[in-house]
Amino acid sequence: MKLALAGDTMLGRNVGRQLAAFPDEPLFTDEVVAAAREADLFVLNLECAISARGTPWPDPFKRFFFRAPPVAAEVLRDLGVGCVTLANNHALDFGPDALADTFRHLSAAGIARVGAGHDRKEAREPAVLHRGGTAVGIVAVADHPADFAAGPDRPGTAYADLAAGVPRWLLDGIAGLGTDITVVTPHWGPNMVARPVPHVRAAAGAFRGAGATLVAGHSAHVFHGVQDHVLYDLGDFVDDYATDRRLRNDLGLLFLVTFGDGAVDGRHRPVRLEAVPLALDPCRTRMAEPEEHRWTARRFRRACAAFGTEVTEEGGRLVVTW
Repeated sequence: MKLALAGDTMLGRNVGRQLAAFPDEPLFTDEVVAAAREADLFVLNLECAISARGTPWPDPFKRFFFRAPPVAAEVLRDLGVGCVTLANNHALDFGPDALADTFRHLSAAGIARVGAGHDRKEAREPAVLHRGGTAVGIVAVADHPADFAAGPDRPGTAYADLAAGVPRWLLDGIAGLGTDITVVTPHWGPNMVARPVPHVRAAAGAFRGAGATLVAGHSAHVFHGVQDHVLYDLGDFVDDYATDRRLRNDLGLLFLVTFGDGAVDGRHRPVRLEAVPLALDPCRTRMAEPEEHRWTARRFRRACAAFGTEVTEEGGRLVVTW
């Protein structure tokens, strides 16, 4: 079983305008699509609504609002995406109508979703997908913003204040899922930091202790190191964001995680991670060129070494074995 993972995927603003004006112009090169399609299941963080409706969320301090045109769901389908997480700080950028449209467009494209819902119960529900006889459970949560949190009768996201500790409902949900593979995908911590902050590391340990076979986080816009079976931050996958010349958020990784065939304690464990270096041009993602590849490899090795994780390279991919 092989799982593909990508971080923040922003299909709004300039990316959305390009999609609407040139729907046949690919956002991803053929090589990126081919790498993603090696996996049995592809999961990413969709950092926008998909809708032609809605009005911006009424927060005078919110700077960015992301909404993609309906064709974006077809782009994700053609990329091979099987599930998206909507537990993030942009799912409700254009209000509940746009969020409801997002659900509808994803469903029409045959893409599962997790981390948001018409009410709190639905928002907290995991997604369970079956691939080749293997049941994969996806649990999603966001630690910001609190005002996007779904309520008993209000649409929104699966929210938890992870800085205050991991709530019992979340730990119980992970422990009780009982799937062959359980992936927790949190949107956590601040933007534009080079390493996970303390509450993120503490929450990762709690998720693993509750039974998560893999933790794959996002939010920082730059990839972080890997520790045990925790990918602290997947970085970005496609966007139109300004580039920080030190952190290089225009360079990213597509992660491919292989799980062993033999179950341990009824679960399939990750045995190998392959990280594929990418370059994020404005509104388009391609394979990294040689110098971009070298920079990405150096940074990923350093980030992983901080956790005692060794990284090798095989066929142009950065490899961690467990």
